[in-house]
Amino acid sequence: MKILIIQQKMIGDVLTSSILLEALKSSYPNAELHYVINSNTLPVVINNPYLDKIIEVTPEIEKSRLKFFNFLKDIRKEKYDAVIDVYGKLGSLLISIFAKSKIKVSYHKSHTSAFFTHTIKRLKQPQHHASLAIENRLKLLEPLNIPFKNYSPKIYLKSNEIEVSKQFLESSNIDLNKDLYMISVLGSDRSKTYPFDYMARLLDEIVSVTRGQILFNYIPKQEEDAKTIYNHCNSVTQKHIFFDVYGKSLRSFLAITSHCTALIGNEGGANNMAKALNIPTFTIFSPYLNKQNWFSESEKGNNVAVHLSDYIDYSATDKVNAKKDPQTFYLKLKPELIIPDLKNFLSTLVS
Repeated sequence: MKILIIQQKMIGDVLTSSILLEALKSSYPNAELHYVINSNTLPVVINNPYLDKIIEVTPEIEKSRLKFFNFLKDIRKEKYDAVIDVYGKLGSLLISIFAKSKIKVSYHKSHTSAFFTHTIKRLKQPQHHASLAIENRLKLLEPLNIPFKNYSPKIYLKSNEIEVSKQFLESSNIDLNKDLYMISVLGSDRSKTYPFDYMARLLDEIVSVTRGQILFNYIPKQEEDAKTIYNHCNSVTQKHIFFDVYGKSLRSFLAITSHCTALIGNEGGANNMAKALNIPTFTIFSPYLNKQNWFSESEKGNNVAVHLSDYIDYSATDKVNAKKDPQTFYLKLKPELIIPDLKNFLSTLVS
């Protein structure tokens, strides 16, 4: 059996959807599995042992109708037995149509259902104590008679990647015998970013409790904002921050993170990647997001996630208003609310 999975979204989505590969191989060990992803998300699926072929959608393919049409013709030549469209957009719909497979599965949408043999309605509440992100993806396998099992995304690093990152950290004066914390100081945008001065107060607390070393996770265009957070920290904390030590690529970031005691900060792809490396995480969710989508009861222990609704009364109307004005609601999520949970989390890590 040859099966195509399509997920052209962000890094965290591609990583989470990779659980379908393991689940499929578990039930169909001889299946040939292909994964359509955008080329910028490739690093999170490299070396995945359940994946037989990666099919990259490059920016050039996305921008050119001719190149995309040629891409579709190549898809048709593969003669897939089943297609699972996790993405659910126009491009992935066209890929599904061109695949000409007998089984086509996607999430239920009234305007596209006619193009699929099976459509799946998303759950609004978890049924198996996993996150909705996990449970809704695994529901896509029901037409292939695969029962639910709580799989976790995994990232596979090679030993040489781990060794190179170790040497890089040591050459940057990082002591790997001491606690090392990767901090997601910034979200993907301001609506997913904890206020700068609040984040700095959490960093002060981390250093006060652990005396640990701090790395910032940011990309070059975020450097100014990252520096602003650094400047909000007290002078003692600043001495523990290695501001210029960061991965120059996504794979190097992953390898560096694999040496960390924990990853702490704003919810996003970095948190999901750390979990996939089996690194403990402390995640701060934006007030407008549903924590159940990306965090589950079964993760508790090594992983902690906090949301404004954990601390104050929070109605459905508040959630709607938080999407319109996230900063006002972020300001209600004061560091004093989070710090007790953060200290408890740190106490489970500090040797």
